[in-house]
Amino acid sequence: MNESSWGARPSPSAGGTPPGAGPWAAGAGPTPGYGWEGPPAPSAGPVHDRAAAAQTRPMPTVPDAGGDQDDHRDDRGAARLSGPLFRDDHPQEPMPTSPPAPDDSPSSDKPAKKSAGRNLRAAIGVGIGLGAVIVLSLFVYKPVFVGVIAVAVVVGLWELTSRLAERKDIRVPLVPLAVGGTAMVVAGYVRGAEGAWVAMALTALAVLVWRMTEAPDHYLRDVTAGVFAAFYVPFLATFVALMLAADADGPYRVLTFLLLTVVSDTGAYAVGWRFGKHKLAPRISPGKTREGLVGAVTFAMTAGALCMEFLIENGAWWQGLLLGLAVAASATLGDLGESMIKRDLGIKDMGTLLPGHGGIMDRLDSLLPTAPVVWLLFVIFVGTG
Repeated sequence: MNESSWGARPSPSAGGTPPGAGPWAAGAGPTPGYGWEGPPAPSAGPVHDRAAAAQTRPMPTVPDAGGDQDDHRDDRGAARLSGPLFRDDHPQEPMPTSPPAPDDSPSSDKPAKKSAGRNLRAAIGVGIGLGAVIVLSLFVYKPVFVGVIAVAVVVGLWELTSRLAERKDIRVPLVPLAVGGTAMVVAGYVRGAEGAWVAMALTALAVLVWRMTEAPDHYLRDVTAGVFAAFYVPFLATFVALMLAADADGPYRVLTFLLLTVVSDTGAYAVGWRFGKHKLAPRISPGKTREGLVGAVTFAMTAGALCMEFLIENGAWWQGLLLGLAVAASATLGDLGESMIKRDLGIKDMGTLLPGHGGIMDRLDSLLPTAPVVWLLFVIFVGTG
């Protein structure tokens, strides 16, 4: 913290210590009865009692704002305090005039190692566990996977509404969102897109009515956030159920969607961490780079060509290239979109449920906007199934 940010010292013309005669000048020492600054200047303002001032000095605390998992929040411009608030808080020995001796140890010449930004062991372990649950439920009995989607939706809604209440005091009714979100997923699987739209409309209406039971203050703000949450989490997740409903290769469509999204994120993370130098969107997510985006596109297009050729009935490799390109774009935009939400809320993660990953919403950020894109391309390329 610079002194200038808390106020300038009295100038010599105001009766302060003249230049060159300060407490660190040769032969100078502290004035008896005062701190190292010497007696207060007559024209610098009223003199306060030192004991009373010591009891009333504020010590502001600046909270450490959160951000993305790979963000260091340096771009938010938050000040960090260090050192005493006033110069006479610690009247100890004067600062030495000679510079400190250089550190000749061999470790001082070694470049700092790159940090991956998260606990990789925990992240990999949680990822493998989630993958096992998804694959088993996907290929053993499809309705079980519908239940997995519904559980993820409810937990994601709980995380989102909790953060909105904590950080912005936005009171979104969770009960109608959870019930309506589950209904959207089930209706999408059983009745298709029409059923999903009807469930979405009824959920929005339920949010408006449920919020009427409380005080009218901030009603419009709360119901707007509730409708946004209904669209952002359960409605977008419904497109996964629509893919699953395909009779011929529903599970393989969902598997392709999941694989391409994960491969895109992994490619962006690996290439960006190793070769990333040029920021992609520094004001939103400083950890993301253009090199990482190239890695996401390359990995996703390669995986898309393989999946469309070998997993999807009547699929072609060139369709997989287009599918992978679209997934890389939508996954990146979805990740940036949630980064915007988290920056607005001033948090690092939406939750702590998944060690090494954050919360459920921190894993759904790229999956949710990618689901309708993949579903639409499947319909265009190979039909509804």
